[in-house]
Amino acid sequence: MRIQVPATTANLGPGFDSCGLALDLYLTLTVCEESSAWQIEHQLAGDIPKDETNMIIQVAKKIAPDLKPHRLVMESDIPPARGLGSSSAAIVAGIELANQLADLGLSRDEIVRLAVEFEGHPDNVAPAILGGLVVCAKQPDRDFYLQHAFPDAAILAVISEEALLTSESRAVLPRELSYSDAVQASSVANVMVAALVAGDLRLAGEMMERDLFHETYRAKLVPHLIEIRKKVAEFGGYAAVLSGAGPTVLVLAPHEVSETLRQELCGLGFEAEVKQLRAEPSGVRVFK
Repeated sequence: MRIQVPATTANLGPGFDSCGLALDLYLTLTVCEESSAWQIEHQLAGDIPKDETNMIIQVAKKIAPDLKPHRLVMESDIPPARGLGSSSAAIVAGIELANQLADLGLSRDEIVRLAVEFEGHPDNVAPAILGGLVVCAKQPDRDFYLQHAFPDAAILAVISEEALLTSESRAVLPRELSYSDAVQASSVANVMVAALVAGDLRLAGEMMERDLFHETYRAKLVPHLIEIRKKVAEFGGYAAVLSGAGPTVLVLAPHEVSETLRQELCGLGFEAEVKQLRAEPSGVRVFK
């Protein structure tokens, strides 16, 4: 059995803690034979555990404590600490692992609810489960969310070689906004969402770059964002926004300029990989 979970990008500019999109980078978990103890084989860099302390196994055991241990093989092309949902993918993989091995029969809505309990932000995890564009509202009594197809566009991810922890990126945000600033920021986000649903990427892109919630404050942590925006505007792209908390910058552009723009972004001179991606419409999938 294989469990495949897509990467996610959150915020899309003004959709702060509210809008997310699934992308076609994946964490793939292969479930092998039963074992005397949990083990998870992978070739990922860093100190990612290979035993039951791995996040995927920890999540699965919290949902189904009586799971029998298995040997697992994990592969992932989602870079960690880059604003592309690597932790969210691991949480969703753990929930689906428990769902399948314990035969829980969880619906997608139930998986979203559980994932939000672990991660805290529906815009990070819901797109990995549902696919496409997901617009969310986290409320004290419940979470609201709606999935929608994303308009056809070229998507470029400028992935910095330097990691940026979400905690560090959140630390620069203000504790509060004035009432008038909040109204203005909210109106920009509303038009952005409406434009995406209408398929108007020019208008959506303009609204994305008018964010007032977070990018102004985080720009000092991602200095290449402004340089990328200038290049995107020069070559007719729609927008460049931080992916989640950064440092990855997500670029939306018409297909006809995407390759030229990709080459231009590769030549900007800072240490980053530029990947051409697509919106992922399906969310988490299980192959048996």
